[in-house]
Amino acid sequence: MEKIRTRFAPSPTGFMHLGGLRTALYCYLYSKKHGGDFILRIEDTDQERFVEGAVEVIYSSLHQSGISYDEGPDVGGNYGPYVQSERKELYMQYAKKLIELGGAYYCFCSKERLESLTDENGNRKYDKHCLKLTKEEIEQKIAAGEPYVIRQNIPTEGKTSYEDMVYGTITVDYSDLEDNILIKSDGMPTYNFANVIDDHLMNITHVIRGTEYLSSTPKYNLMYDAFGWERPKYIHLPTIMKDATRKLSKRYGDANFDDFLNKGYLPEAVVNYVALLGWSPKENVEKMTMQQMIELFSLDGVSKSPSIFDDVKLRWLNGEYLKEMSDEQFEKVALPFFQKSKVYGKYDLKLLSALLKTRVEILSEIPEKIDFLEEFGEYDTQLFYHKKMKTDAQMALTVLPWIKEALEGLEEFTHDAVHDRLIALATEKEMKNGQILWPARVALSGKDVTPGGAIELALILGKEESLRRINFSLELLKKNAQ
Repeated sequence: MEKIRTRFAPSPTGFMHLGGLRTALYCYLYSKKHGGDFILRIEDTDQERFVEGAVEVIYSSLHQSGISYDEGPDVGGNYGPYVQSERKELYMQYAKKLIELGGAYYCFCSKERLESLTDENGNRKYDKHCLKLTKEEIEQKIAAGEPYVIRQNIPTEGKTSYEDMVYGTITVDYSDLEDNILIKSDGMPTYNFANVIDDHLMNITHVIRGTEYLSSTPKYNLMYDAFGWERPKYIHLPTIMKDATRKLSKRYGDANFDDFLNKGYLPEAVVNYVALLGWSPKENVEKMTMQQMIELFSLDGVSKSPSIFDDVKLRWLNGEYLKEMSDEQFEKVALPFFQKSKVYGKYDLKLLSALLKTRVEILSEIPEKIDFLEEFGEYDTQLFYHKKMKTDAQMALTVLPWIKEALEGLEEFTHDAVHDRLIALATEKEMKNGQILWPARVALSGKDVTPGGAIELALILGKEESLRRINFSLELLKKNAQ
């Protein structure tokens, strides 16, 4: 049995789209599941769309994702070069060979003539005008320096079919296909041609890509057949949708892998979630390591239907990854977000990390959740009202002096010391724990939602600041009670 070889062939046009990341991931999972090789190839033949630095973004995105390739521009291999612009002469050789085989032809039509072919609906389809040129006429035009392109010669009648490993038999009318350009006037190939030549020469056995190529794959098969080459096996993947009507799109800024990392998502969580956009493991698990994904991956679980991107599910999954981290690991990944907060450098990051690890789903929530440590001023004393605890501002006026006295009397300001003293206070006063802890929490934070309770807040703030805030809150309550 031949060794399976898959490839990811992105264009360096900007950032890593999540759709592209999923293609790379499935190529990687499929090849590794079957003991094969995964190849990275850079398709940079469209120089007008080339973005400086985009190739490095591809490398770094795959590296951060844990998707390692066996061959590629930066790691080498036996089938290079792995950058299409470095293979330019090769494509021209094969294009001329395809002309000899009748699968392509020279086209010298001017821009004006091509524009004149537009029908009443604004559709434009080439009319094979240059196919009737004689060999002598072609040679004369080339000798005279006339610019030309090389077009594919597609039959005008009949149908063609091929088998896709996800969608089954795909049949297309030749009349729906156009004689697309294979070699542009600058000598560079189009994707339509280069991907066929490269996939064959690099021994790619399985081509994995999006459903947008389902209907154009017959064009590629015509070239394989003309050259007498074996067609690869095809695996087309369902579209990723933003919602029921819109694709996940670069245009809306919601498809960029780097953006998700900058928002505080972990790369392994994003990759895990992207794996589930179009594939369901038989075991019905959701949180998986890369090794587990390799072991579980199967085309049986790949859907034919579009997948809708679910922000809520991604946030949940990211939160699960954060919860499993040690406090030290969390502190390390959270550091850039602590640095964006107003309190960075003023409080113990170890305490903050232990507090936040199970209370945030994405790291960008951190500044908002802890800025109250710095932003403490007048607040609405109605926050002391808690229906379940049966507390209100009036009760807080009674309870806070007890809490203040209890904390003042502590020689050691540790978690156990603060906890035991406040719980003992509730027992002494014959009150529920919450009737002590809720007023303390509000008095220390000026908020009804905080990443931790009264005891955690007191520890982070320290004894002196905790007492200052309780005094401030008492004065605020007295003022509002007048």
